[in-house]
Amino acid sequence: MTAPIDFQEHLANLEARGLLTRIDRAIDKDSELHPLARWQFQGGLPEKERRAFLFTDVRGAKGESYDIPVAVGALAASPEIYAAGLGVGIEEIGDLWVRAMANPLKPERIDTAPCQEIVLSGDELTVKGGGLAGLPVPISTPGFDAAPYFTATLCVTRDPETGIQNMGTYRAALKAKDRLGVRMASRLGGAGGYLHWQKYQARGESMPCAIVIGCAPAVLFTGPQKLPVDEDEIGVAGALIGAPVRVVRCKTIDLDVPADAEIVIEGLIDTELLEPEGPFGESHGHVALEDFNMSMTVTAITHKQRPVLVSIVSQVTPSESSVMKKVAYEPLFLTHLKSRLNITGVKRVAMHEPLTNLRKVIFLQFERGAPQTEIWRGLHGAATLQAQCGKIVIAISDDVDPENADGIFWSLAYRSNPTTDVLITPYRSPGHGPKSGRGDMDGTILIDATLKQDLPPLALPTEPFMTRAKQLWEELDLPRLSPQPPWHGYSLGDWSELWDRFAAAAVAGDWEESGANTWARRRGGMKPETPVRDIED
Repeated sequence: MTAPIDFQEHLANLEARGLLTRIDRAIDKDSELHPLARWQFQGGLPEKERRAFLFTDVRGAKGESYDIPVAVGALAASPEIYAAGLGVGIEEIGDLWVRAMANPLKPERIDTAPCQEIVLSGDELTVKGGGLAGLPVPISTPGFDAAPYFTATLCVTRDPETGIQNMGTYRAALKAKDRLGVRMASRLGGAGGYLHWQKYQARGESMPCAIVIGCAPAVLFTGPQKLPVDEDEIGVAGALIGAPVRVVRCKTIDLDVPADAEIVIEGLIDTELLEPEGPFGESHGHVALEDFNMSMTVTAITHKQRPVLVSIVSQVTPSESSVMKKVAYEPLFLTHLKSRLNITGVKRVAMHEPLTNLRKVIFLQFERGAPQTEIWRGLHGAATLQAQCGKIVIAISDDVDPENADGIFWSLAYRSNPTTDVLITPYRSPGHGPKSGRGDMDGTILIDATLKQDLPPLALPTEPFMTRAKQLWEELDLPRLSPQPPWHGYSLGDWSELWDRFAAAAVAGDWEESGANTWARRRGGMKPETPVRDIED
């Protein structure tokens, strides 16, 4: 399996693997399309059953009919779909990213490109039904969003001083047939596009920007990855694919874009006047209210002869956008802890996805017996790698599944002491979240909820007995089970060979032999509930 070089090849691969569902009935892009795709995240569907959707008969609120299909969920409805976009297995994603960032491939410049088979400019952008109005851009959060929004974007800008391009994923609202409202994050450190905007503003110039809609998944995945702002993402994308990405110069601005893209919107962003943008349902799970953001005048729209418009499900997590981050962020954080900080015993990083959107809550899984000094180095390392990630970081032992909230609460209840295992520090950036009512700073909570000493076994039947009972359950055609760990008992260190013999005798029907053993060990001169080992040892 190899990485697809354009988006439509990716769709064909997904369909061949049974990971794409075609919706051929008429669907309203303004009120039905995103809610329909949203149900596979909100409806309790197992992750492995999520699919990409391709809507082939797209309509508008005023009865418009579009000849451009819309794809949703085709980038990261599930980790399997994301991995297919890179041409690897799910378990290979992290290593591929690490190698690609270390060994970028310079892109290949060409003169004639599929993304410029159709070119619209000048008066063609403002005729009735033309320009942006001719594209089937969906409304992501009907009932709250102020406009249709491009969401699966690569916004290409260039540093006017160094000439290095940046590709970032930023939302863009339809404002007029030839105008967009673009939000490039001005958070701590600033998104790459925003830093470029500041430089153009200082020069008194408009900023050229090209918004790419639909391209090879490996190219698009670099947008939300938060690579260094002085690194051209197109080189990393080439390394992910395993071959240089073909690029072409835009028709009306001096920027290079992926030549095999579906749609490219070229334009100039005003650096003097900002325009109200929003409300829009954000990835932190709340509706972003009106902010003054960038205003982009469209100078050209270019696309393939028969393009596909790509959109992503974002907003409340889990979502497509959170899967896109999770499958790449987790191995990158683990690599940072293991390879750069050389922390002993850390096995896994898990970023909590439902509702909290990955950034706020992180779990670190450690081998049993990992030194407490290493656990605390890991907690601090995860909390400080990125300003927006790690408000709450919890260390757990490797018998606990970080995806199971009940297991986390179990660890907090029985394996942590709030007076010695919790550290709260001030002076953290509030990071990604709603602006309403929040202050300028936040704090960090670090918790060591790992095993500190041996404990008695978990009081569930051991694995062989639970496995046999599950077979019986299925033979009896009882309701389908979804086992949640821990689903069988196991030793936590405080156990003995004698007690193993007692347990084996019990299931063999030989419990009277154990009774004879304990009868011979009777003693006096103590109160009930005195531990046997306190006396016999």
